Amino acid sequence: MSENFFSPCPRGLETMLANELNTLDAQEVRTTDGGVHFTGPFSLNYRVNLHSRIASRVLWRVAITHYRNEQDIFDTAYALLWNDWFDTSHTIRVNMTAIKCPLKSLDFATLKIKDAVCDKFRALTGHRPSVDTHTPDIRIHAFLEASRMTLYVDTSGEALFKRGVRQYTNVAPLRENLAAGILLLAGWQPGVPLLDPMCGSGTFLIEAALMSLNIAPGNSRSFAFEKLKNFDAAAWSEMRNQAQAAQKPVSALPIFGSDLYGDELKAAQLNLKNAGLLEAITLNQANVLEISAPADHGVLVANLPYGERMGDVEELQALYPKLGDVLKKKFGGWNAYLFTSDLRMPKSIRLSVSRRTLLFNGAIECRLFEYKMVTGSNRS
Repeated sequence: MSENFFSPCPRGLETMLANELNTLDAQEVRTTDGGVHFTGPFSLNYRVNLHSRIASRVLWRVAITHYRNEQDIFDTAYALLWNDWFDTSHTIRVNMTAIKCPLKSLDFATLKIKDAVCDKFRALTGHRPSVDTHTPDIRIHAFLEASRMTLYVDTSGEALFKRGVRQYTNVAPLRENLAAGILLLAGWQPGVPLLDPMCGSGTFLIEAALMSLNIAPGNSRSFAFEKLKNFDAAAWSEMRNQAQAAQKPVSALPIFGSDLYGDELKAAQLNLKNAGLLEAITLNQANVLEISAPADHGVLVANLPYGERMGDVEELQALYPKLGDVLKKKFGGWNAYLFTSDLRMPKSIRLSVSRRTLLFNGAIECRLFEYKMVTGSNRS
């Protein structure tokens, strides 16, 4: 039996996620703003949760219908057989998002769904599940459009960018699935030298190492689907064993990270150690303006600093042209990918942009700028 799913992802990575889902045997893959719809057997959500590097969640669609008011929302939710999917020992939370919704209060609509679920359980079993807004066992997602409502059960639990390995973060951490998407947009492939000269807590480094060693990003965590009544433990165990058997042994990789600040580098070191990847990555404390290329070709990727980390706007404006000089003089033969929310950066760095990609880091509009470094000829 084919089920319907939706995976949200960082905006700007929808096509990358669709390509990934196709490799995971998803069917009827269709992109929309902020995510991808797809179909497949229920066990497909196990594979996507385990292997997707870009999805933020895997949502299982359990209802889609038209509505006019809050009572319609209550009736649709009440009609579903929630007791077939989980029981009252599990806590719940209802999440609501909406576009062009005519209702006056989304909070009230959310409450109506929660009431419908609890009332249905009480009618069937005499008991109702408790609500936990912080760490629920089961998350129910509702999406309201102008006249259509879609209800989902979240099979992921914690968001998928929480790989279970990064314990230490800096002031403005990059989400893991966005970092993985940036590596894919850069065209980086395992085996190609990679340098992050502003590595912070090491997100790019960890994602690159996971790709290089064929380690499934969900290998070190649990998922909400394991709490559902239709959970197939044998199928999940086999899938996970296959993923672990496909992993490569940890060994030194041509992946390099550096940062000016010792605290940042320590965070990266602890995260890599926690992930069992410390021996795979070369880390150094260094000023980005004083580094040299670790190989004659490769990919340089950096999440350019926010004001909180490097100081005020004037400091950043002074940094950009100096960074451009370093790239021009020391990184001929490399492709550089600079991720930033500061749209003045390209003018200040004074290098020719070969490609710019619109991305969102949460709600923050950003750009990924590509610079193909050819020694002596990259000034704009």
